[in-house]
Amino acid sequence: MRIPTTSCLCPFLVCLCFIQRCCGASHHVLAQVPSKNQTKLANGGPEVHHRPKRGWIWNQFFVLEEHLGPEAQYVGKLHSNSDKGDGSVRYILSGDGAGTIFIIDEVTGDIHAAKSLDRERKTHYVLHAQALDRNTEEALEPKSEFIIKVQDINDNAPKFPDGPFVATVPEMSELGTSVLQITASDADDPTYGNSARIVYSILQGQPYFSVDPKTGIIRTALSDMDREAREHYTVIIQAKDMAGQVGGLSGSTTINITLTDVNDNPPMFPQSLYVPESAQVGKAVGKIKANDEDLGINADIKYSIINSEGANMFSISTERDTREGIISLKKPLNYERKKTYTLHIEGTNTHVDPRFSYLGSFKDTATLKITVGDVDEAPVFSIDHYIMDVYENSPSGTEVGAVTARDPDSRNSPVRYFLDSKEEGVRLFRIDESSGLIRTTQPLDREDVSWHNITVMASEVGSPSLLSHVHVTVQVLDVNDNPPEIATDGEVIVCESSRPGQVIASFETINFTASIIARRRRFNHLTQDLYELPIVVWDGGEPSLSGTSTLTLRVCPCQSHGRIRMCQGEAFLSSAGLSTGALIAILLCIVILLAIVVLFVTLRRSKKEPLIISEEDIRENVVTYDDEGGGEEDTEAFDIIALRNPAAAEELKFRRDVRPEGRKHCARSRGRRSASAEPDEPDVHEFIRQRLAEADMDTGGPPYDSLQTYAYEGQGSPTGSVSPLDTPAAQSEQDYNFLDDWGPEFQKLAELYAEADSDATT
Repeated sequence: MRIPTTSCLCPFLVCLCFIQRCCGASHHVLAQVPSKNQTKLANGGPEVHHRPKRGWIWNQFFVLEEHLGPEAQYVGKLHSNSDKGDGSVRYILSGDGAGTIFIIDEVTGDIHAAKSLDRERKTHYVLHAQALDRNTEEALEPKSEFIIKVQDINDNAPKFPDGPFVATVPEMSELGTSVLQITASDADDPTYGNSARIVYSILQGQPYFSVDPKTGIIRTALSDMDREAREHYTVIIQAKDMAGQVGGLSGSTTINITLTDVNDNPPMFPQSLYVPESAQVGKAVGKIKANDEDLGINADIKYSIINSEGANMFSISTERDTREGIISLKKPLNYERKKTYTLHIEGTNTHVDPRFSYLGSFKDTATLKITVGDVDEAPVFSIDHYIMDVYENSPSGTEVGAVTARDPDSRNSPVRYFLDSKEEGVRLFRIDESSGLIRTTQPLDREDVSWHNITVMASEVGSPSLLSHVHVTVQVLDVNDNPPEIATDGEVIVCESSRPGQVIASFETINFTASIIARRRRFNHLTQDLYELPIVVWDGGEPSLSGTSTLTLRVCPCQSHGRIRMCQGEAFLSSAGLSTGALIAILLCIVILLAIVVLFVTLRRSKKEPLIISEEDIRENVVTYDDEGGGEEDTEAFDIIALRNPAAAEELKFRRDVRPEGRKHCARSRGRRSASAEPDEPDVHEFIRQRLAEADMDTGGPPYDSLQTYAYEGQGSPTGSVSPLDTPAAQSEQDYNFLDDWGPEFQKLAELYAEADSDATT
């Protein structure tokens, strides 16, 4: 029979597997029982093995508890000698968890755990395995029983089921006196590994008590503990598994220990007083009373402390009703510095009768012993306020500084540090809880925040509730990480009348002053109104940094005293994309349109005025025509072509609805008409005369009232054209700069001449 193998899950199993393999054994072996198929020779020779009968007997498998992997956990493999690997053998699994927790591959015999198991709920599973012929369903092997054992992991912390505990021990006991034994339980497997191996330690209660790490027995660590000095103690014990190693789980419990009284104080006078070191200054800490058998004011007593040791730390006053001396604290007590004080107290009658002076002085003294009780105090920082510094842009994890605190108590417990999470700046720093070293969590920027305030808190390991606070101020030191810049938000105005060497603008910083100086004489905003000036600035840092800014300079007309004139309006038009020429053209069009409208309104009003007829001029059948003409159809009256081509006008004499076509003579937009007429041009005067005669002789046409105006200068004018449009431009050598000094009235004239000079030069 073939013996399958399983994976070893721990060093112990590895050794076991190795030993079993060396000895010819396995987790799954045939039972070593005598068989009739074995024959042992009489002379002690080797046994003669016959062909054995197929069969299988299985030992236990192992599966790890709390498995959380993405795939099912592999447990082991079943295999029969009858399996030739052709898939003819079918493996069947039955018993605890078969089909739900444990799943078997019917072909390969591999067993997997489909669910996470908990050893503390069930330690092992009993299952049965069968091998059947897939075709005939006959059993190839007898049913065999085997065990899957759940292997333990450390998933349970030690617990004290009976805690918290109460114990007593007599005062003044010897060192090492047993107080109480405590035992923690761990649900993990104690027979496997260190998961349930517990080690005890003391977290609070030192130096008065100790604990045995193996047995958990609590013993006294100091001898002669006095109940009259301190009666109650709180001890915290921790139990940690994995033999106390790193990664082990732990649990803790509290033991309240009380010192019982023994007869260790004989009767004695003076009185004694117990005062804890945490007593507040100015508060009463005890009382003392002197007996006086008198009554009334005769029994009034005044108390006073007469020795310097007691008077420096305590004061005493008289309570009027009870006549007791009330002892109060003047300065803080410190158990670690001084544990006892002796007070010499004097009581004196306030009303002494001289008649009885022979009886002696009416006062008495007593000695009072004050014992200072030890109280667990919070850690004390070395200084009241820390100031640290760190350079900006330092990488995360840069050391800033360290704080130190100590336990003021005699046991000198370790101190743990942490930052106050309520503060905003705590995210920028972290602190090592053991050493108090503060580091950054990210690079800091001095230009953003130059000072940071954080609060460090400290507590004792055994007393986490006792906290101390200290303020830490961190200054961020500057490094040269910002290049210099010049503010270029607005525009710099440059007057057109600027002179070479004149300062246009200045920029001042902490360390330097820079000025922009004109290098040419005069500027013209019509030629160029904007200049962009790149400026490079270097600083003196290490390393040196530089910055580049672009400054916009606008050329504006200025008055003689430097005041800006009309720059903003022109800037608005420039931003709208309109040049000076376009602006003039637009304004000219607006003026022409307004003139046409005014002329049109004037003509309408003049035509609507009534015809004035003299009262003496009385006629009959007077017909008045208020006719403005033929409208759009009356084109002949205003057709200048008829003047240019009389012949064509004759042809269209009877066609008033057709516009005559002829040669068109158009005047140029800029120029003047030639004084001499063309050789073939007809006589216009003659044409007009003929038209007048035809109008007078035409009796069939309606009496049209029409005004025919012909804008004609005539031919052969000796004067010629007086228009300046065609006059050749002549460059003037006159310098019109003096007009700038004549005042704002002549400023526009100077600009026009300056523009003309600039165009001529160009």
